Amino acid sequence: MTALFSLLLVYSVGVVWLYYQAKEATLPNLRFKISCWTIVSFACYVMILEIKQGTFYFLLPSVILLFFFLNYRRNKTLLFNGFLFNLFLLSFSFYLFYHYLLTRDFLLFCLLVCLAIIGLFFLLFGTWSLILLLVWNARFMIRREGRSITNLLTLILAIVLILMTLYDRFIVTIIPEWLATFLSIIPFSFFYFSLMFVNFLTISLIYQLNRPDYNQDYIIVLGAGLLDGVTVTPLLAQRIDRALAFYTQQKTYTKQPPKIIFSGGQGPDEQIPEAVAMQSYALEKGYPLTDLLLEDQSTTTFENMKFSKRLIDQRHPQQAKVIFTSNNYHIFRGGVYARLNHLHADGLGSKTALYYLPTAFLREFIAMIAMHRRTHFLFLAGAGIIFSLLALITIITG
Repeated sequence: MTALFSLLLVYSVGVVWLYYQAKEATLPNLRFKISCWTIVSFACYVMILEIKQGTFYFLLPSVILLFFFLNYRRNKTLLFNGFLFNLFLLSFSFYLFYHYLLTRDFLLFCLLVCLAIIGLFFLLFGTWSLILLLVWNARFMIRREGRSITNLLTLILAIVLILMTLYDRFIVTIIPEWLATFLSIIPFSFFYFSLMFVNFLTISLIYQLNRPDYNQDYIIVLGAGLLDGVTVTPLLAQRIDRALAFYTQQKTYTKQPPKIIFSGGQGPDEQIPEAVAMQSYALEKGYPLTDLLLEDQSTTTFENMKFSKRLIDQRHPQQAKVIFTSNNYHIFRGGVYARLNHLHADGLGSKTALYYLPTAFLREFIAMIAMHRRTHFLFLAGAGIIFSLLALITIITG
């Protein structure tokens, strides 16, 4: 218990110090710093306990975490980083359980109870509960956003889950063994893409922890569709407001506000370019025209980054400090496109309505898969060949 009280004392002192520093800091991210301090404090506590036991099992999750950190620092937009972090979480969970068996520490016991409750929740949440939730979300999306393929994504996923469940429960038990072996490519593919989605979701959430300094030269606001072809939609307004808030904060702290680039061309169903509508929105809020730049040629996120970089290079030949804003579900893919265009820019995400997130993340995931469709096709084709050979062996030996 002495170690626990020492941890609480050191931790409390650190929190007080961070709170005091935040009053004078130029970055109002106190909650983020306290979260980091909490993780570091707990990690040190666990390592001290284990060193007293004369073991060093903490090195395994620590090495994986270090590898993730270095890889993420080098390139934040790699899907592989999501896999690394999930691997760390898995190894750390096993480590905590084993370490508790060795030490019977009270703090570890409390943490394991919390993890057990979370695990029990997911078990109770089962496949059929997930299906019902997806169907409900699809119905809600159609009522709020209208009928479209995008808004039906959660319904399509629910149907796929139903078919996979029926196949696993009934169909696989009545077909010949060789055919079941051959068709194993179907659940294998589903598992493969499920794993990819978990990794994508993990790294997308981590990417939202970006905390850029207030020394930016430019903020790019990624465009979206306009209401009636003229007016900024609520979703697009959230992106603009996120940029305007950062602009105001940097101006307050440094007296040197960044330029805001509104990026978006004119779609076939729009009367004006999206960039013009966004600029008008900012002007109505009282922001100066001299700091509001237009990029009104792009029609995709890739072109948002490409044409915005061209505008920045024309005005700022030396390396500029750039960030971009979009909705939280979209900034990871935005970061990928920025890197493809050799634009060093991190994203700031604006909040999105909770009901919209499942569909939004599914859409982003499909877009990410499409970017590397050749690689995924070759991998699954190779797996298909293996399952075909196994089916052939089953026929021969059967």
